[in-house]
Amino acid sequence: MTDLPAARRPAENAVPTRPKRAVIIGAGFGGLSLGIRLQSLGLDTVIVERLDGPGGRGYQKRTPDGYVFDMGPTVITVPHFLEELFRLERGQPALDGPDFPDDVRGAERVKTGDSGGPRTREYVQLRPILPFYRIVFDDGTYFDYDGDPENTRRQIRELAPQDLAGYERFHKDAQAIFERGFLELGYTHFGDVGTMLRVVPDLLKLDAVRTLFSFTSRYFQSDKLRQVFSFETLLVGGNPLSVPAIYAMIHFVEKTWGVHYAMGGTGALVRALERKYRELGGEVRYGAGVQGITVTDEWGRPVTRPVGPRVARGVTLDSGEELPADLVISNGDWANTYLKRVPAAARLVNNDLRVKAARQSMSLLVIYFGFRDDGRPLNLQHHNILLGPRYEALLREIFGDKTLGRDFSQYLHVPTLTDPSLAPPGHHAAYTLIPVPNAASGLDWTVEGPKLVDRVYAYLEGRGIIPGLRGRLTHSEYVTPDYFAGTLDSHLGNAFGPEPLLAQSAFFRPHNRSEDVRNLYLVGAGAQPGAGTPAVMMSAKMTARLIAEDLHLSLK
Repeated sequence: MTDLPAARRPAENAVPTRPKRAVIIGAGFGGLSLGIRLQSLGLDTVIVERLDGPGGRGYQKRTPDGYVFDMGPTVITVPHFLEELFRLERGQPALDGPDFPDDVRGAERVKTGDSGGPRTREYVQLRPILPFYRIVFDDGTYFDYDGDPENTRRQIRELAPQDLAGYERFHKDAQAIFERGFLELGYTHFGDVGTMLRVVPDLLKLDAVRTLFSFTSRYFQSDKLRQVFSFETLLVGGNPLSVPAIYAMIHFVEKTWGVHYAMGGTGALVRALERKYRELGGEVRYGAGVQGITVTDEWGRPVTRPVGPRVARGVTLDSGEELPADLVISNGDWANTYLKRVPAAARLVNNDLRVKAARQSMSLLVIYFGFRDDGRPLNLQHHNILLGPRYEALLREIFGDKTLGRDFSQYLHVPTLTDPSLAPPGHHAAYTLIPVPNAASGLDWTVEGPKLVDRVYAYLEGRGIIPGLRGRLTHSEYVTPDYFAGTLDSHLGNAFGPEPLLAQSAFFRPHNRSEDVRNLYLVGAGAQPGAGTPAVMMSAKMTARLIAEDLHLSLK
C-alpha cells in the first residue's frame, strides 16, 4: 500500500460507511420483495428491469382482443409472507421477529379461510382455491388434492385402499420434514460448511436426503399415489426422481396455508408489490437492461485477476449509462449474472467452469390460449395436472436424455373459472405448461414448437378435456425455451434456475452474498433457498438480513 497516495489509502480499522444507494437488477418477485425490504431498512433503492413492466418470470400480458395472461407463476401460497411485506414502513424493517405464526405446528386441516391479512387486502384480493389441483391420470380418473386429510383419505380408499395406512405414515413423516426443514431451517442462509454440517444429522434422521420419488414409494404401492405426492417439485423446476425428499415439505406448505389466487391474476399481485415499493420511496426503471456490473479493487482500480479485494460499484446499462451504487443485487439468472455481467477476472469461486458445470432446471413450452364458452361444462378445476401414460420414463427423457418424448404431461391453468375478468365476456383464458428439456438439448424450437403445440391441442380436444377446442379458439400463442433464453436471459433457457438437486441445495446452492465480490448479492429463484413464489420471498428476507448484518443496521 505504500505506493498509493495517502488520500487513497484505506484508513486502518475503518468502520464501513452506510451505503446510500442500492441497485437491484430485475423487477421479479425477488427484486420487488427485496426492494421493499431495503427501503424499509432506510436505503435508497432503484430497480432496473429490461422488460417494459414488472414481474420477470411473473410478467403479465394483455392482448388487443381482451385476454389477460399471467406468463409465469400462478400458485400463491403462504399469504402471511405477503402480509409482512405490505406492513413494512420506512425505518421498520421487521427482520428480527418470528418468521412463522405460532399455531402452524401439528396442523391437521388447511386454513381455507385465510385470504390474506388486512394490509394485504388494501393492495390485492387473494382468493383461496379448492381443490388445490385436480390431478388427472391417463385413464381419465382423477384425484382432487385439497389438503384436507379426511377428503384425502376418502379418495385414497376409493383409488388405492391398500395405501391408506401408508398415507398415515407419509403424513406424519412429511410433517416432521416440514417442521424441521421449513419452519426451523427455512430462513437459514447456508453461507459456510459448518452451518450445513450442523443440520445433516437431522436430515439423515428424517430420511430427507433420499430422492423424493424413492421416499414417496416407501409409503404408496399405487403408481397413481406416488405421482400425486411427488409431482409438485416440477412446479419449482425439480425432477421428483432427483430432488431430495426434503421437498416433501411442499405438501405441508400448501396444506397448512392453502393455495391462493390473486384476483386480476398474478400480475395484480406484482403490481401491488410495485406500488408498495414506490410508496416507500423506491424507484423502478423499465427498458433498462444491464450490460455489466462494475467491479474494482478496494481503491477503485480495475480488477485484473481473481485475487485480492473486489468490490461492486454499480452497473452499466445496455444504453451505456452508468449507475453508481454502494450495493448491487441481482434478481436475474444466477449463471448469466456471473457469466455475462461480472468480469471473469473478479470471479474465483463462481468461475466459468463451475457455473457452466452446474445443472440447470428443465425448460417449458407454455401455450396461452382463449376460447369461446359454448355452454358445455368444463370438467376442470382452476389448477389441473394432466399426467401422461408414463411418469418416470418421461422425467428421465426431459431431465437426463434431454429429448422430446412421444407423450407429455402438462399443468393446465384456467383462471377464468375463478376470475372471468381475464377474458372477454363469454370466453375463457387459459394456459397450459409442458415441461421440456432446456437448451442443452440442441432442439430447434422453431420446428419443434409448432408441432408440440398441435399435439397438445389435439390431446385436450381428443380426450374431451376441452371438447371442440380447436373450433372454439379465438386466441393462441406460445413460448418455448427460446423465450427463457432470450427475453428472460436464462442460461440454457432454464425456467427455474439451478436444478434443485441435493448437490445444488443449501450450502451448495448459489449464495445470496457473493463469495467473489463485496457488496454484490443475489436474490430470487437462483439463490437460496430456491424457486417458487414463497421461496423467492424468503430469499428476499434472507438477503436483506445479510445486507443489514454487513452494514451494521438494526433489524427491528
